[in-house]
Amino acid sequence: MGSLELNFFVLYLRVSPILVIMSFMIDNASIESLKSSIDIVDIVGNYIELKKSGANYKANCPFHGEKTPSFVVSPSKQIYHCFGCGVGGDAIKFVMEIEKLAYPEAIEKLASLYNFSLQYTQGSSDYSESKRVLKSVQKWYVKNLDFNETAKKYLHERGISNSSIEAFEIGYVSKSQEVMHFLSSNLFPLPQAEEAGIIAHGERGELYARLVERITFPIYSSNGAIVGFGGRTLSNHPAKYINSPQTKLFNKSRLLYGYHRAKEKIYASKKLIVCEGYLDVIMFHQAGFKEAVATLGTALTAEHLPLLRKGNPQIILAYDGDKAGIAAALKAAQMLSAGGFDGGVVLFPDGQDPADMIAKGESEAVAKLLREANPLIPFVIEAISHSYDLSDPRAKEVAFAAVKSFLSSLSQIMQDAYIPTAATYLSLSPSLFSQNVKLFNVRESFSQKREDIEHLSIFKTLLEKPTLIDEVLNVIDSNIFGSNRNLFEALLREEREDPLLRGLAIDDTIRTMDEEELKKSLLWMLTSYYTAEYQRIPKDDSLSYAKKSFLMRKIKMDIIPRLKKGELVAYESFSTI
Repeated sequence: MGSLELNFFVLYLRVSPILVIMSFMIDNASIESLKSSIDIVDIVGNYIELKKSGANYKANCPFHGEKTPSFVVSPSKQIYHCFGCGVGGDAIKFVMEIEKLAYPEAIEKLASLYNFSLQYTQGSSDYSESKRVLKSVQKWYVKNLDFNETAKKYLHERGISNSSIEAFEIGYVSKSQEVMHFLSSNLFPLPQAEEAGIIAHGERGELYARLVERITFPIYSSNGAIVGFGGRTLSNHPAKYINSPQTKLFNKSRLLYGYHRAKEKIYASKKLIVCEGYLDVIMFHQAGFKEAVATLGTALTAEHLPLLRKGNPQIILAYDGDKAGIAAALKAAQMLSAGGFDGGVVLFPDGQDPADMIAKGESEAVAKLLREANPLIPFVIEAISHSYDLSDPRAKEVAFAAVKSFLSSLSQIMQDAYIPTAATYLSLSPSLFSQNVKLFNVRESFSQKREDIEHLSIFKTLLEKPTLIDEVLNVIDSNIFGSNRNLFEALLREEREDPLLRGLAIDDTIRTMDEEELKKSLLWMLTSYYTAEYQRIPKDDSLSYAKKSFLMRKIKMDIIPRLKKGELVAYESFSTI
């Protein structure tokens, strides 16, 4: 026995007591059967990226920060151990630790992932009931589709065949009352239906169905267990697609729609196609591209990487060629390149998506686009370069900084390989990339005071959500941005070629706010402005004593109290009164 194997054997003896802490509800024989059917490499690989290292697998430990991998998983011993912080155990212990679950909950989590039916010695399991509700509701949704001609007509008009409807178990859900009646008539416990994401409590405490008047798409874990639903509205609901909420079973950041159907082809072909929606996946599969999967209404994230890594496939990003699709492809390609993935990008032309092209009988054209996918790294370099006016030296400097920053995320070998490509796109000398050149980026044009960070966040929010500009202008004037006023006014003039605005658009360190966060930011800015005015006014020799008294009372007794209550008080420049 080798030294490493001996260490694992000793560690196994130390951690094995956890195995005797059994739930009195779950039958021991059932637990042992589950343990014999799961693979620790598969389980751990769902959470972190594992890399082969001899007979074992290594990774950076998820339980403590480290740069050099010391976390080892042994497939032969079916245990893990970190030589840095000392944690270790079997697959059950790992799920307990990383999900913060009790032992019975971890058992049920694993059973759900592997679609394994546990046996119970007494009582019943809430977790098991949630899965039972999901399975039964799914069958009911499928039956409902047979009686809804509008839903079937929509699917057929999109080119989806009856065989694909059956294979992907597409269904339909009607009104909330019908869902509630189905649950009650089948004696399903409502708390477990809520835990499964089927129903929810309204503001007045009433229960209602989350999905109503929608075509339904069941969402499965990578091991084939149903965990939630996606729904496409057939009414005028503003949210065209919605998914199940976050539950014990459903985490959209770790799921890929269609993966359970695609994984065998992915492993065999060493290729995986990531597209943007349910219909794209279904139409890809219908046309024979059975490696296709989709994210669930969210961008590709680092949490998806362990799943994408399985089988070491090439990753093809197949996105719409509109502005949103290009931005999503750029972000995903940067992340995949930094993660060492191989693959490419396909942007579908003329505002079409894959589902549209396949429905029109253009499968050969789709196949050609996939074969000619732009490799990930050149795509990123080209996309960044094309987002700047390279005839402007200042913009070119920002572009150079962005490209060099991207290259620095790659291995040294890959950096050296693609410096000539970057130099060609930017019309610069390749030697410039190897020099210690001070990088210019949008944040270096600002001092890192909170005021400037707030300004940049507002600007980026308005760049990405221009419909909010009027709401901002209702309460503030460009003067409130002080030294950043010119940038704000360039934004209002829609000068997207401004190098600082372009740099801001791709700077991931500057956050984009939602409406509530934007309101809080504006409240903070207005409060800071009027507080500063309250201190400035007494020193302003151009104002009379009476005017000073009036303005200071107005700020102290009227404006500040209203701001503290959360009211956005329209900006007034007292310096010009």
